[in-house]
Amino acid sequence: MGYKISPTGIPTQSGIAVVGCGGTGSFVAEGLCRLLRNSEKDIMLIDYDRVGIENLGRQNFSKEDLGKFKSEVLAHRFARRYGRQVGYCVYPYDPRMVVGSMGGGFVREFSAGLILGCVDNPGARKEMSFGLKMGTWWMDAGNGNNSGQILLGNSTESEALAGGFCDMCMTAHHLPIPTIQLPSLLAPVTVDKQTRQNCAEAVEREEQSPVINQVMASVMLEMVRKFMAAELTWMGVYLNMDAGTFRAVEAEPEAITHMTGMRKDQLVAHGCELDGCHIGRMFGGMPRASANLRPATVEEIAEAVTGE
Repeated sequence: MGYKISPTGIPTQSGIAVVGCGGTGSFVAEGLCRLLRNSEKDIMLIDYDRVGIENLGRQNFSKEDLGKFKSEVLAHRFARRYGRQVGYCVYPYDPRMVVGSMGGGFVREFSAGLILGCVDNPGARKEMSFGLKMGTWWMDAGNGNNSGQILLGNSTESEALAGGFCDMCMTAHHLPIPTIQLPSLLAPVTVDKQTRQNCAEAVEREEQSPVINQVMASVMLEMVRKFMAAELTWMGVYLNMDAGTFRAVEAEPEAITHMTGMRKDQLVAHGCELDGCHIGRMFGGMPRASANLRPATVEEIAEAVTGE
């Protein structure tokens, strides 16, 4: 049995933000409303782009939406369809949007415990990586013509990973954020201006599968479901629809060692501060992490191993 990822540090009252409401994000947003149909968890949609004619064949929009803000259109539609509040923001992503903000469609402040990144540019990912606050998890989806990856993490510094795995209850509390797992996510896109195009234009030219975004959204939603139930054991997924392959990267100390160079004995703690050393749930029903949860130090780990 592998390590299960524990939503460490996520306040019970926090919500979920979807950043990017285009090809993948527009389908993730609706699936999230279905997934949380019996929950009062807040959902915030963030995207400053407007619906264009090129979006109609691949994204979750219709002709009636043309010229309108993507996030606003989806928020209003899903609020009516699913009978719940759905917030939205029509400005470029800023970390302050997901910490005590008031988006359209809300009557109370919103704070995100989980950010679902569905953007296709390194600039937005850079903002998400720099502004990630303690206790917030970030799940990022990115795709090419007919392949893609989804990565999950919550720690921006190597020091925060120390003692992030508990071998008593077999849980992982701290994982590297997506841009540490795959640094190329922040690499500038070097494409000639004459050939530069977005995902929608790539579909129009038949250079990108018209269904890859729906595939990515489905896998992301399944990871969200498992994460919320504290059943997720993958920290990443890589899929290729041309080759018909699906490769999950298990949340294991060895994987973090390969990414960061940290030793396994630095990453593994013998016991954690979850009540009864059990898995905590994001939405209640099982004990949550103590407010004083912190990674074990290397000295504490050594003491636990030697008994001295």
